[in-house]
Amino acid sequence: MKYHTIDNKLFIENRKNFVKQLSTHSIAFFNSNDEMPRNGDGNFPFRQQSDLFWMSGIDQEQTILVIAPNHPLPEYREALFVRKTNEHIAVWEGHKYTKEEARNVSGIQHVYWVEDFATMLPLMMHHSQKVYLNLNENDRFSTEVPYRDERFTADLKSKYPNHEYERSALIMARLRAIKSDIEVELMQTAANITEKAFRRVLNFTRPGVMEYEIEAEIIHEFTRNRATGHAYYPIIASGASACILHYNENNRECKEGDVILMDFGAEYANYAADLSRSIPVSGKFSKRQKDVYNAVLRVMRAATKMLVPGNTIVKYHEEVGKLMEEELIGLGLLNASEVKKQDPKQPLYKKYFMHGTSHFLGLDVHDIGNRYEPMQAGMVFTCEPGIYIQEENLGIRIENDILITEKGPFDLMASIPVEADEIEELMAKQKAAAGV
Repeated sequence: MKYHTIDNKLFIENRKNFVKQLSTHSIAFFNSNDEMPRNGDGNFPFRQQSDLFWMSGIDQEQTILVIAPNHPLPEYREALFVRKTNEHIAVWEGHKYTKEEARNVSGIQHVYWVEDFATMLPLMMHHSQKVYLNLNENDRFSTEVPYRDERFTADLKSKYPNHEYERSALIMARLRAIKSDIEVELMQTAANITEKAFRRVLNFTRPGVMEYEIEAEIIHEFTRNRATGHAYYPIIASGASACILHYNENNRECKEGDVILMDFGAEYANYAADLSRSIPVSGKFSKRQKDVYNAVLRVMRAATKMLVPGNTIVKYHEEVGKLMEEELIGLGLLNASEVKKQDPKQPLYKKYFMHGTSHFLGLDVHDIGNRYEPMQAGMVFTCEPGIYIQEENLGIRIENDILITEKGPFDLMASIPVEADEIEELMAKQKAAAGV
């Protein structure tokens, strides 16, 4: 792996916390992600299933984790199954975990080859009553493609129809939403790498560069700093493209007078960073662009202060909407009298700010967690208000990653330039150094 070794006490504690939530005489299964075919004989790069990684730290395909805390045989209470290597695999694919390496990474003492799982499964199941199955229940998720945990679930239920089946996802959503100190350190590393990429982009950007050249600068900085890669596909949207929320063609020329909306984040040790910044191609905002930028920044800072224990996403988004209304009125985009008469279910600000302000962040960029329960210390949220004015070919979004603590919000990206004047100053210094 590119990233540094993670202290296995993270995974040991995670499993302990998970076991506390289980019924007696239960068993839980976690499967690795599929190796996804691309075309011909190629696969997409493998990315581990987040719950399995959170529980074990094992970052390899064809892995199964079994947790059965009340099993009569100690060696079955915590069992890890990994892929057995051979000379052919070693030559064509490279190194795979030895059993001892898997023990060191995970802290699990009983490690087996995955080829032995089928013969060991009956003894595991026959001494269990409840079975916890791990399906993807992220409420943003929808797919027609059957995945490994889904196929495993169907097969297990057909072979063992008389067991009681439970959902691990409800437990995982509660546990993974609260980040431990080690997790926060990993996310801070991802944020720090993202900062390096942003500063590199400030030095690089000028009229005439292509959006994909900026994308290349970002991945260069990510890779040289041990990031796995992008936490999500990057958005490099100049001019009118910035009003397309999920624009990712990244193929336009960046022109004098345009603003570039960039939304990107490094993935480090499978943990995501998520940054948005909007910068002027020429190095200088117009007065109108700066006014819109500063309006978004004021909303972002006020919203950040609301990310505190006890608040709820629903209430939070309502309050952010009110802040945005005031800013849009000040910019001449909304009429105050019309706002007073608006349908509360269809607020007028949605024309210019049509997405939510915050989402959970962690092992996934849209991480799991219950949006309808109060915020708690240890949760990490993005904070990303934006204003998108299609008729002006202008889109501004500003986003940082915020850790909720008992002492107030802690900004993991506080050191990343965000003031319009600072961005202009940094871009001007680079121009001067380059003699432009």
